[in-house]
Amino acid sequence: MRLITERLILRPLRVGDESDVLAYRGRADVCRYLEESPFTAATIGPFVSARTSATRIAGDGDRVLLAVELDGRVIGEVRLKVASLRNRSGEIGWVFHPAHHGRGYATEAAHYLVGFGFGELGLHRVWAQVDRRNVASARVCERLGMRLEGVLRESLRLDGEWADQEVYGVLEREWHPDPAASPSRPEHLIAADRRSD
Repeated sequence: MRLITERLILRPLRVGDESDVLAYRGRADVCRYLEESPFTAATIGPFVSARTSATRIAGDGDRVLLAVELDGRVIGEVRLKVASLRNRSGEIGWVFHPAHHGRGYATEAAHYLVGFGFGELGLHRVWAQVDRRNVASARVCERLGMRLEGVLRESLRLDGEWADQEVYGVLEREWHPDPAASPSRPEHLIAADRRSD
């Protein structure tokens, strides 16, 4: 699976990506909003290796996890996890190196993956759970056309403190495959192209 957006390559993580992934997943400021603690040079290898095969959905709980590559370097990841095939629902998430924040890369990559969920996977609803303090990720949700559906108060314990989780969601009938047609008008138009490795 190799997917091309206007500026990015989305592809499975592979052995050899460890140093790029460690550059952001080893940072406390990135992991502040994640359930995992920062990785080290000793622990990043098993993390990457365990996720290299996350490329197909066969049952509930399966996920597609794609590295986001820019100019030959992995700058982040996007993930779509199917919660229920019967209910046709999935959860999207992303994590990016802070040096690449503010340029629309997360929106561009996530927009493709939401479209993949509605198109190829036939999902009815896609949602994201965002730590309430993570304003940047909430903005990505809004640019994707997601609505704030509710708040799960003190539902997650991160770094020894309770965090509220905001739930954003979008239904298939609300989805705008062309970002330019979306009411939230993401900055960058995605031209997705599927290629085989």
